[in-house]
Amino acid sequence: MTARGTHAAAGHPLQRGREVCVYTALIHRLARGIVQVISAQVLSGTTLSLGWLGYVPLLAWAASQVRWVELLADRRRQHLLFGTVFCLFALWLVRRDFDTGVAYHFIGMTAVTLLLDWPLAVLGGFMAQLGLLVLGRQDLAALGVNGLLLVGLPVLITEVCALVVERAQPRNLFVYIFCSGFFPAALTVLVCVPVALGLLWLDGRFALPEWLGDFVGYLWLMMFPEAFINGMVISALVVFCPDWLETFNRTRYLQAPWKDDEH
Repeated sequence: MTARGTHAAAGHPLQRGREVCVYTALIHRLARGIVQVISAQVLSGTTLSLGWLGYVPLLAWAASQVRWVELLADRRRQHLLFGTVFCLFALWLVRRDFDTGVAYHFIGMTAVTLLLDWPLAVLGGFMAQLGLLVLGRQDLAALGVNGLLLVGLPVLITEVCALVVERAQPRNLFVYIFCSGFFPAALTVLVCVPVALGLLWLDGRFALPEWLGDFVGYLWLMMFPEAFINGMVISALVVFCPDWLETFNRTRYLQAPWKDDEH
């Protein structure tokens, strides 16, 4: 065998190794990019229209549930709302855009929902989206779809978990922090990622990699930082500013420990 033939034969494993690296990189890009912002170029017109048909009624419903008179009369809540919107907008600016038409950033809507309650959380998320739209970091046509994935679904998951915790009426402070803060944030990633993946798969305009078996591993890696960010924010608010949290029952969680022994 000539030296050239030996080099060609030895090149096969190298070529296969390059293919493995390429597919792994694609999966890594998919796992990081599919969760949050989806460009209009990888979605069909039907999906974009359905996104708006679902998002606009959600915004209208949220606006109808806001106690506007109290909000306009309470300067502290106004500052809290706009400060939360600014922090959410800044969080969403810390993102990684990919040439495939998707982008990744943390969601953060779990903490926003617990802080403002769900109607203002939905409207606050919409205002943060408008900020991204002004800067050209989000497509207007895909605003509805991204709103349902970024705002509607996370708020729904957080609100359901908060209602379940409130129905149980626990007196342990850590139950609220973990079951209303850490757990819903992780569950949000666990739900939003497959939903977004299924949406792209149904439209068929996004080139999905063949090796999706490793996708689950990246999913766990995304769940932990999302849960950590939201959980730590809620923990800090419970300790330093519990009156800021609309969903926090200070009477039950912060009562004197000896009062339980009296009953």
